[in-house]
Amino acid sequence: MQRKIPVPIQTADAELLPTYSTSQASGADVRADIAQPIVIAPNSSAIIPTGVRADLPEGYEIQVRPRSGYAAKNQVTVLNTPGTIDSDYRGEICVILINHGKESFIVTPKMRIAQLVLAPVAQAEFCLKECLSRTERGEGKFGHTGTH
Repeated sequence: MQRKIPVPIQTADAELLPTYSTSQASGADVRADIAQPIVIAPNSSAIIPTGVRADLPEGYEIQVRPRSGYAAKNQVTVLNTPGTIDSDYRGEICVILINHGKESFIVTPKMRIAQLVLAPVAQAEFCLKECLSRTERGEGKFGHTGTH
């Protein structure tokens, strides 16, 4: 199902609009809206502007996710994966990239830097309760269910 997401014109460059690389892609690629390259040193991060703002419908969010190729080849990912863009946010969408690699990573103008995924949101009403129902797992923490 496709939804129209209004994006205000901030730049005359239509190349900055998020685009899907294939007809069945979940994430739309978003590009760096920068005039000069940005170097991200190993073990460092940088906030990269995209030039994109969006008018999301209520009940939806945009999730900012890494591009798998950068993660696999360069150990570069989105720091707060997935980043959340709430439906009432109207500012510029920026991407926090972190370089876990051993080499500097260079972000160039209009480079595809992340993916934007439109997702429905359900809100909960949190309330106090004396005790929780019992389950097979119980209070088992990380790795409790095994590694296989």
